[in-house]
Amino acid sequence: MSVRPKKYLGQHFLKDENTARKITETLSWSGYDAVLEIGPGMGVLTKYLIDEGKDISVVEIDSESVEYLKENYPKLKIYEQDFLKMDIEKTFEGKPICILGNFPYNISSQIVFKIIEDRKFIPEMAGMFQKEVAERICAKEGSKIYGILSVLTQAYYKAEYLFTVSENVFNPPPKVKSGVIRLQRHTEKMKTDEELFFQIVKTGFNQRRKTLRNALKSLIGTKTDFDDNLLNLRAEQLSVNQFIELTTKLAEWKKSSTKNS
Repeated sequence: MSVRPKKYLGQHFLKDENTARKITETLSWSGYDAVLEIGPGMGVLTKYLIDEGKDISVVEIDSESVEYLKENYPKLKIYEQDFLKMDIEKTFEGKPICILGNFPYNISSQIVFKIIEDRKFIPEMAGMFQKEVAERICAKEGSKIYGILSVLTQAYYKAEYLFTVSENVFNPPPKVKSGVIRLQRHTEKMKTDEELFFQIVKTGFNQRRKTLRNALKSLIGTKTDFDDNLLNLRAEQLSVNQFIELTTKLAEWKKSSTKNS
């Protein structure tokens, strides 16, 4: 039995064993004992994970792949569902897990945002994305591809671009190259108003051609005594730490304004 790649699921099955082994070898196995692989397909990564003798499970939405995995890996723990709707805390009883996968291109950004949302339970992630998305996640300030995904990911994780993968090692070959990255959660928690931080980052980049002074009018108002040199810059010019700094200052100003009103 083999599994037919399905376009509507964004499936491109990795067929190169060397690349598969390299991806699984990127895991540090630090701070967790369990790995959840997303979209295993026919198990090209899975078999190398199983060799580690750790707690391995997979989440797969394609029923044909599920049948293949049951037949070839009878002891494997399989969750037949959509990862984006998965309750990570409940499924793994609050235990830390690592996320791994050759991620479907059509939902790769959504996967990263869910990892950020469930960051409390996910100390590490390693996997393959479309090269442009992988580069965007790891981009630094001043780059044209630096944006919301870059800042929100790097606020909580150390992001490393590890290596590029040719389109020729997939079935069917995608029209673009792929990039393998690793995310390792920061040991220190962010010390600022995280809800406001998300608002500032998203609002700033949604009007990225404007200075933050103009882009953030909905948050700071037009007639206000809140001022900071960072407001003279555009969102793409601020580092992650500067976004956190701006958030802290704005949160303190809002607090004092409320007290004085």
